[in-house]
Amino acid sequence: MKKLSLLLGLLSAGSLAHAMQYSGRVGLETRFFTDDSEYQNSVLAEPEFYWEDASGDNNFTVELFGRWDELDDERTHFDVREAAWLHVGSTWEMRLGVSKVFWGVTESNHLVDVVNQTDLVESPDGEQKLGQPMLQYTAIRDWGVIDAFVLPWFRERTFPGPDGRLNGLLPINADEASYESDQEQQHLDFALRYSQSISVFDIGLSWFKGTNRDPHLVAYSEANTPLELRPYYDQMQQLGIDVQATTGDWLWKLEAIARDDSVRDYGAFTAGFEYTWVGFAGSAMDLGLLSEASRDSRNNQAPTPSEKDVFFGTRFTFNDAASSDLLLGYSRGINEPKSYALFAEGSRRFGNNWRTTLDARIFNGERPDDPVYQFNDDDYISLTVEFFY
Repeated sequence: MKKLSLLLGLLSAGSLAHAMQYSGRVGLETRFFTDDSEYQNSVLAEPEFYWEDASGDNNFTVELFGRWDELDDERTHFDVREAAWLHVGSTWEMRLGVSKVFWGVTESNHLVDVVNQTDLVESPDGEQKLGQPMLQYTAIRDWGVIDAFVLPWFRERTFPGPDGRLNGLLPINADEASYESDQEQQHLDFALRYSQSISVFDIGLSWFKGTNRDPHLVAYSEANTPLELRPYYDQMQQLGIDVQATTGDWLWKLEAIARDDSVRDYGAFTAGFEYTWVGFAGSAMDLGLLSEASRDSRNNQAPTPSEKDVFFGTRFTFNDAASSDLLLGYSRGINEPKSYALFAEGSRRFGNNWRTTLDARIFNGERPDDPVYQFNDDDYISLTVEFFY
């Protein structure tokens, strides 16, 4: 009997180990700022763990992220990107823990994506996100998918420190953040999203009510102390829609929101297209052409550079063994063509486990109240070498 118990124990342990997967990446990054020839070097690590039970109905995912930066103490940070249990039923799913959710379809401006907080020390484009504690219930029906979220803990935005780069004209003191709600970070937030595919359209309708992920930066100064900015997190409610239509080689995209917060009510939208030329000029490469326009009803009072802008981009997908790709982008004000931002993002794999990533950005703001203006001296070229395991 003892031998049988031991055998069953070994088989069970083997099944458990078989269901476990370990992966991740480690990397070295260097940024070179062209205006003053300054370097910013850092080391990153992102280990991942995945476990699934024998039935496939339950899994657990852990994704951790850490970076050490030689220049900026605020960019040296650690975050739990994901640590969540997922149960899958026949027509429903439930997720509990820390996770990431992305909503939206446009390339240049992510208006409807409001669940996770931005990890701004990672990149100025705002696409890197912090893990968000959540309870998510998903109902899957023929008439569409409904996602309901309870978000019990608020994550404050990360900002570059005074010794870092891309930190703006005035220092931001993130340690002195204030809140509209007396519950501060413990305020309970809620979100709903309905999504469905109808013919060539992929449609998402979303609602969010809770602490604003976009802080208002309030100028503050005491006697004999320099002026600084402090984040203020108010309460807001947002209705959003995202639509993507696929017609042949064309993708037509729209994101629009109506937001009500304590400062003012406003609306915004981003709309455009992406055309993919498959087998460009008889080659194996695919060429994508992108164009989008953004409008924010706050006009010049909008704290983002996309209040009345256009974006043009070109995406190269080389379809080679190294998975090489390159995205070039240019955005500028519709009425202020001298205010613009340029970027290039590319990556290429070497061997089975190595990848290099290029990120280059040029900023040119025309007016001091233009959000792009604060980065005029921060043009940079970044190179990252990563090992995947």
